[in-house]
Amino acid sequence: MVKIENVTKIYEQKENPKDKKGIATKALDNVSAIIQDGEFTAFAGPSGSGKTTMLNLIGCLDSITSGKIFIDDKDISTMTSQDKNLIRQQKIGFIFQSYNLIPVLTAQENVELALDLLKKYSKEEISSMAYEILKEVGLDGLQNRKPNQLSGGQQQRVSIARALVKKPSVILADEPTANLDSKNGLNIIELMQELNRTHNTTFIFSTHDKMVMEHCRRIIKIKDGKFID
Repeated sequence: MVKIENVTKIYEQKENPKDKKGIATKALDNVSAIIQDGEFTAFAGPSGSGKTTMLNLIGCLDSITSGKIFIDDKDISTMTSQDKNLIRQQKIGFIFQSYNLIPVLTAQENVELALDLLKKYSKEEISSMAYEILKEVGLDGLQNRKPNQLSGGQQQRVSIARALVKKPSVILADEPTANLDSKNGLNIIELMQELNRTHNTTFIFSTHDKMVMEHCRRIIKIKDGKFID
């Protein structure tokens, strides 16, 4: 479960590095929500609304100005950087619009790397788990191809496999269809729906894509840093 309690995020931009104070921008303004295990939910809103900031805070990629966020009853807002790293490795999977695959590694190796970082599986287990998850996302026979040998849709499937293989509590998907045409975008969102059902993994999106919103079971709309009904 992800619990967001009265979260505010303020960015301060300094025009001159010597300035003591900069211009404060409130990206999120005292927002609260609860996302239960197994949900398929989107933060939806226009560019600059705060939806990606919300995902970054849940994913321990940025720090909260005030408020609290709990992941599986653990308060990440008070954690050290080291503890946040552990949460990212063990409990959170990431899917990015630009895929963020390592170009010199094959699809298999990109997925294996996520498991290798956990330091809990043997080489044989890592190889088997990566192979099986790539089959599950429809890439059987393409495991040994590098990213530049795969289409955009296939690269996004690799990134989904990489996120899912470590069995996270939550998968955060930031505009996952943004770089895909409508057909491939639909295929990707339907694949994630199926994985959500079979693995009961929580999926949380940031999006302004109507197709993604139509497939989500819950929409949390964001405007000017606030959650709106």
